[in-house]
Amino acid sequence: MSGKEFVLPLYFIRRQTRFSLNEKKLVIFLLSTSLATLLLIFSSLPPNSQFNGDELNKFFVPKLNNSKIIHQENLHNHEINFKNKKLGNDNQKPMHDVRPEIDAKNLQRRETVKNMTLLAWNGYKKYAWGQNELKPIRKSAHQPGIFGNAVELGASIVDSLDTLHIMGLDEEVKLGYEWIKQKFNFKVNTQMSAFETNIRFVGGFLAMYALTNDKLYLDKAVEVADSLMPIFNSPTGIPYSLFNPVSKTVSNYNWAAGSCSILAEIGTISLEFQYLTDMTGNKIYQEKIDKIYDTLLKNKNQNGLYYNYINPSTGQYCGSQASIGGLADSFYEYLLKFWLYKKKADKNILKMYLDSIDALKSHVYSKSKGNLGYFGEYSNNYVTPKMGHLACFAGGMFALTAIQVDELSEEQKKMYKDMAIDITNTCHESYIRTATHLGPESFSFDSTNEAYAADKYYILRPEVIESYFYLWRITKDEKYRDWAWDAVEAIEKYCKTENGYSGISDVNSPNPNKDDVQQSFFLAETLKYLYLIFSDDDAISLDKYVFNTEAHPFPIRN
Repeated sequence: MSGKEFVLPLYFIRRQTRFSLNEKKLVIFLLSTSLATLLLIFSSLPPNSQFNGDELNKFFVPKLNNSKIIHQENLHNHEINFKNKKLGNDNQKPMHDVRPEIDAKNLQRRETVKNMTLLAWNGYKKYAWGQNELKPIRKSAHQPGIFGNAVELGASIVDSLDTLHIMGLDEEVKLGYEWIKQKFNFKVNTQMSAFETNIRFVGGFLAMYALTNDKLYLDKAVEVADSLMPIFNSPTGIPYSLFNPVSKTVSNYNWAAGSCSILAEIGTISLEFQYLTDMTGNKIYQEKIDKIYDTLLKNKNQNGLYYNYINPSTGQYCGSQASIGGLADSFYEYLLKFWLYKKKADKNILKMYLDSIDALKSHVYSKSKGNLGYFGEYSNNYVTPKMGHLACFAGGMFALTAIQVDELSEEQKKMYKDMAIDITNTCHESYIRTATHLGPESFSFDSTNEAYAADKYYILRPEVIESYFYLWRITKDEKYRDWAWDAVEAIEKYCKTENGYSGISDVNSPNPNKDDVQQSFFLAETLKYLYLIFSDDDAISLDKYVFNTEAHPFPIRN
């Protein structure tokens, strides 16, 4: 071994037929010691007991805590050794090494979610492998417009790998890894969404790098992030919405007010780009973030609101629409999470976050006649009493605020916690008041109806379940697990197909039509949050990780 031949001790080698006197004494001593050990073992047994294999194990086999044994069908030897890599940060330990203590009911629920994930993954693998998403009924690929005509980016692979990893589905991870290594190519000549590219591809690759320390993922994240760089070429540094990785042309959506940039999109870059700077040492990514926030702070409204559209040429707002839902949602989410990621060190970002929520609470938050809290849609000093499914993430954000922001007074912490509970309850009501127990894309309030479906379709969105996850973690109220399970049963009943899962057209129909699209975020977010709800807190600690808006976990700086 190590160039040296291993030599047994001399007294174990038969080198002659007769023992010397010293050797005889040594043999007698060893036999005596062994006999004494056996007598001690037998004397420790209960009277009249038989000595069987189980009794013997008590003496020679270390006692194991069964609750800590890994409950996993497939363990863990493959070419990409994700489990045993030595990581440079304790926060980056592979999460499925930890098998939490959970009761039998929630263990079974978790296994159900894992089986749902396998059904969704296997359908995609069989009928749309390497393409972006799956049509589970037609058994073909679906190409979302957010990626232009780029049909083979493997969006569902990149988006779902960390979910598979957390669940310990290592053979599936290995398959995705090999596709990325051999087939992934982002040099596509088409116009696509910078926002979706960042949260799904850059975020997905970075999360897998954090969990495995495999540099392939970091290299791919850099490749995609670098292709995004032209979107920042505006006079203010405010990024454009659309880009072409090959021609490097950029633009904004024609439907956006004044063809301006969108608040949620310009504010949902900081986590990914700061982590890139921290992992690569390249400060260009951090500089892009800093310029965005500088521009926003210079153009702050007197009422404290950040409007949904901003002109990348001037930094001025386009119109006066504000909300915490679509077009704005993850801007607020990333203010809080960026501050958390930076180890709570950036006081300016924290102030920006707290001030923005104060403004939203003053101008946009209301309670219905039935005492349901909701965030409406603000425009020109008028609030429409309508809330989108996308805004339901806010319950989780406020819960995280209540436990993480030490600068708040006890009264303020209670305010955030109460608002978290109220918003999550309202979003739960939007589910259970429908025929399917699935939530609509948006819901409204009037003098006679509360949380009734406005846009009635459901596309496997995660935001309500995301808030259940945070509220469960923070309150330990079992009702949030039960609410999540109710959603699982509804998804199984109305969205499940032979080859995966589909959205539905009308949550109020007992027999809704299916839209035949399995969104990549169903694997990235919905199923991940469900799995974590039925797991112990150690499955992923909120003190060690922050999720990006696509539910990809990043380790907090140490």
